[in-house]
Amino acid sequence: MQRGGWVYMMSDRYRGGIYTGVTANLQARIYQHREGRGSQFVRENGFTRLVFAEPHDEIEPAILREKRIKKWRREWKIRLIETMNPDWDDLWDQLGGVLR
Repeated sequence: MQRGGWVYMMSDRYRGGIYTGVTANLQARIYQHREGRGSQFVRENGFTRLVFAEPHDEIEPAILREKRIKKWRREWKIRLIETMNPDWDDLWDQLGGVLR
């Protein structure tokens, strides 16, 4: 059984630092990051704001996309984020907030 996936980006503020990740369960993964149980890099840099999320029907293309984005220049990442989220709003609330 194939599972879909998500490419996502976290930040600490508007046009702040950017972390790019991939996951099969976006809500659970962002919750881990916000609770300080995600990646060490996200925890150490205070990246609690979900600023970009891109769905994929299968996890493999999501993984490839994440790897490509991680090699991008910062300006390209900012442009991608701002195409869907120009104010860098925290998209966590759109996911339903805290897991129920």
